[in-house]
Amino acid sequence: MPAECFDAGNMRYISTRGDARSVDFEEALFSGYAPDGGLFMPEEIPVLDSNTLRTWSAFSYPELVKELCSLFISSELIPRKELNDLIDRAFGRFRHKNVVNLARLKNELNVLELWHGVTYAFKDLSLSCTGQFLQYFLKKRKKHVTILVGTAGDTGSSAIESVRGESSIDIFVLLPKDLCSQTQELQMTTVIAENVHVFIAHGNSDEIDESIKELFADADFSRKHNLMSLNSINWSRIMVQIAHYFYAYFQCTPSMDMTPLPTVEIVVPTGGGGNVTAGYIAQKMGLPIQLVAVVNNNDIIHRAIQHGDFSLSGSVKPTLASAMDIQEPYNMERIFWMLSDSESSLIKTLMEEFNMSKKVILPKELHRKLLEVLSSCSASDEDIVQTMRRCWEENHYLLCPHSAVAVHYHYKQIDCHLSNKPRCCLASASAAKFQDVVLRAKLVPEVPPEIQALKELETRSTVLTKEENWAETLRDRIEAVTKHFA
Repeated sequence: MPAECFDAGNMRYISTRGDARSVDFEEALFSGYAPDGGLFMPEEIPVLDSNTLRTWSAFSYPELVKELCSLFISSELIPRKELNDLIDRAFGRFRHKNVVNLARLKNELNVLELWHGVTYAFKDLSLSCTGQFLQYFLKKRKKHVTILVGTAGDTGSSAIESVRGESSIDIFVLLPKDLCSQTQELQMTTVIAENVHVFIAHGNSDEIDESIKELFADADFSRKHNLMSLNSINWSRIMVQIAHYFYAYFQCTPSMDMTPLPTVEIVVPTGGGGNVTAGYIAQKMGLPIQLVAVVNNNDIIHRAIQHGDFSLSGSVKPTLASAMDIQEPYNMERIFWMLSDSESSLIKTLMEEFNMSKKVILPKELHRKLLEVLSSCSASDEDIVQTMRRCWEENHYLLCPHSAVAVHYHYKQIDCHLSNKPRCCLASASAAKFQDVVLRAKLVPEVPPEIQALKELETRSTVLTKEENWAETLRDRIEAVTKHFA
């Protein structure tokens, strides 16, 4: 529906699997998975015309977030002035005056730095806003919630920072032992706040997600403790991330005066598929972008795009881009649903088959449509190191390993003269969080004082051993911590 005819007051959210009732933004925000196991999506996606895009092209990043959120959140739920105030408050702790920053480097390399928040990761952008939305509703409803988060590295610390110290929220974060960088782990374990509970699990991110899914699947437990997630299954995260693509486009397009508007290629380093889902929604809203999903050696998204093979390949492979070490990219369900024209029965069948066998060959028509909207590439650890070195040699600019995954694709295109369209690579974290990888690339880390100071702080966490039933341990701890609210 064109944006000028679009009424966010009627915005409802439906499950990708079709067996759950529709909900408003507040209910979608406080949910984990939909009751039928699917993910919430807006019933309609507004389409912007070229005049609206030209108007928006003059907006700052926070202004774009406000405009986009107002399309997906009814003003009856959050009046526009209050919505603007919440978003301003969310970005109040960011270190860069523009919140995000575009670095224009040699060899036509544009790097959009999305990591100027408290934890030096792009997830601060969506989680700081989501944290504000949560607190707004909890204050109004005088309610308590329990947040359960599994993290491969960055989500946990961003989620903690968005809600630390809030008496109406308890947050339980599970991180994989020895599979995050030291900085990532310290950003979680040094937060000594009454409402923050950190667990270090002897396993990988996908194993952590299984335990979390088990608790969400227990409807009585989930209801009793107002269980919710801040992983990118939460629609609010995806919604805020749509702004990255509008900002990247407006910064990198050669002209807003051409008809039709020129196309910009946006390269997205991805693990769970949340950021690339936001990009595809931006494309559906009328933004003239081409999307490239770039993965590390955990390449299920790449194989799904190239060959229609949405299947696990053994266990999770530890890589230098550790936050992307994910084999089950749950947000692809949202992309499949949009590509299938919201055919919930197909998505339900596909995802139930995947959940049982961990192997799905996409139907030919669905695969054809996927290839039309997404290109892909994978980067090895060697590619990551070489890209970090080259970017430093050409620009004296340090990339984190995840951002290097995206820039690897750019260098490949430039070296082979494969493309002359403008391109923007999304930089998902600061190199300061990955000092070991910077050293491995034979470069010198640049460490901000607040990251250096983490090593001197007290830490607090609970270890989950291989032998334990993680879901049961979590269940007991949640019961104990939230018994006054249940």
